[in-house]
Amino acid sequence: MLIDTHCHLDFADFEAERDEIVTRAHQAGVKQMVTISTRVRKLDRLLAITEKYPSVFCSVGTHPNNADEELDIQTEELVRLANAHEKVVAIGEAGLDYFYDTQKPEDQQTGFRRHIAAARATQLPLVIHSRSADEDMAAILTEETGKGAFPFILHCFSAGPELARIGVELGGYVSFSGILTFPKSEELREIAKTIPQDRLLVETDAPYLAPKRWRGKRNEPSYVVNTAEVLAETIGLSYAEVARITTENAFRLFSKMPRI
Repeated sequence: MLIDTHCHLDFADFEAERDEIVTRAHQAGVKQMVTISTRVRKLDRLLAITEKYPSVFCSVGTHPNNADEELDIQTEELVRLANAHEKVVAIGEAGLDYFYDTQKPEDQQTGFRRHIAAARATQLPLVIHSRSADEDMAAILTEETGKGAFPFILHCFSAGPELARIGVELGGYVSFSGILTFPKSEELREIAKTIPQDRLLVETDAPYLAPKRWRGKRNEPSYVVNTAEVLAETIGLSYAEVARITTENAFRLFSKMPRI
């Protein structure tokens, strides 16, 4: 069994064949999925998907590339929404993305800190997006953890070893996507070897970043199998062991998500 801890089943890429995609995931051994929010105001769409598929859960939050659209949404609203729906099992995704020059860093940081406060209040894991922002991300995580611990996941990890180290030291989990399988990702595979086994997760970030076996195609949750295979090879374990470890880690972190 595997859990795809991060996908986007609400995206238009999946509209025409969502039933088939969920079925293929189940057939591949991916028994549960978390479809991740990018805008709080589109939560109803995510909830409709989770209500249709018992194996699918969701988060609530604002992606940093959409930060300026939802600066009026306060921590209290995130907490209310997270507590109001049984299928909401995480906060986010939120964080910092300095790769694209579309959002002011201060707006991203404001939103990120509100999401951190919501994760601290609910004790639901914060799904963190971090791209080209290692230094600021490490500083904010360190500062905010000093105010009180909160569960979090560095999703689709592609940053440097220092952020991985700090994230783990602060109690976070590190999730690897199809990027881990790319031929040029030697440094990322070296980082994966340093992550304690009880902090490892796998994901697709579908429809993006299909792993090597399906490179160039639209990604989907069933493809997380290839990422788990490469992770197993990288850290010297069997595929079955990695499946067991990452699944147990997912249930520990996403503590509100039941086993289906």
